[in-house]
Amino acid sequence: MPTVLTLDEVEQLSYRMLVASGATPLQAGPTALSIREGEADGIRNVALGYLPIYCDHLAVGKVVGDAVPTVSTPRPAVVHVDGRHGFAHPAFLSGLDPLVQATTGCGVGVLTVSHSYSAGILGWFVERVANAGLVGMMFANSSSLMAPYGGATPFFGTNPIAWSVPRTGGVPLVADLSSSQVAWVNVAAAAAANEPIPVGWALDADGRPTTDPHVGLAGSMAPSGGHKGSAFALLVDILAGGVTGSNFSFEASGFGGNAGGPPDVGQVVIAIDPSVSSPAFLDRVEQELAAMTSQPGVRLPGDRRIANRAVAEANGVVVPDELMATLDEYAEHGSPATPSS
Repeated sequence: MPTVLTLDEVEQLSYRMLVASGATPLQAGPTALSIREGEADGIRNVALGYLPIYCDHLAVGKVVGDAVPTVSTPRPAVVHVDGRHGFAHPAFLSGLDPLVQATTGCGVGVLTVSHSYSAGILGWFVERVANAGLVGMMFANSSSLMAPYGGATPFFGTNPIAWSVPRTGGVPLVADLSSSQVAWVNVAAAAAANEPIPVGWALDADGRPTTDPHVGLAGSMAPSGGHKGSAFALLVDILAGGVTGSNFSFEASGFGGNAGGPPDVGQVVIAIDPSVSSPAFLDRVEQELAAMTSQPGVRLPGDRRIANRAVAEANGVVVPDELMATLDEYAEHGSPATPSS
């Protein structure tokens, strides 16, 4: 029988796995919280399903388990965090309060995170910006998985963009979008299940569309909207890799394997205080959302995620036996991965 875990149990199990694999409480706590919230939102592929890779990367040194992020404010509206090759989540949280303070003081603020790791679900980050009453945008680069438009060789990561907007009396409006047609983990999950993928998700080694996820993983992710997704991926790389002083996608070690040392990628968060220029901003947003959803069949970004969250909070999440056995093994003994020679 599959195991049903409460969200508290998901967080506790995640924390135990991370600590057993070499993370300090400072690194493990925020990262375990992100796994909990990913499970609540129904994003298994970047939550418990991906957690063993986090643990493996701790064990082999792709993530520095005892990293302590350092925070500086080089300009009144700029907060910089050096993640020290630890997880992105504690690095971000160390800079969040300074970002909010900078933004409320200046009307706009920028948080740059350098020497970081995979951000996972970007919505986790920007929702916290919106909870502070600010409009948020986030850009995060990753290791090469997607060919630029017209090419066949991976160069960009799936390089996601996320944004968030505060709302009156409700969960913030959040959208989390990859520059590729879909996230890499979705193709990897299809390959693990030996299931075909839709045309347009991935390309073979010659740059041609494929429905075979194994061929796609050996080839390239497909950019969303062709040249448009490729242009977005370049923008993300310039911001997250260039502005932060971290690696560009093509320079970063792979997120999916254990070789290569820390990927050394970056994240940029831009926050705006909408009350500075629009005192009625929150009411105006509600008017627009009401007008938008008055059309039959229209839903807001994140509606499915919020519905999943309510169910998970009430009923917990179901974990298949095979995955549960893996998670228990990691929690008991840590990652079995060893550094590549």
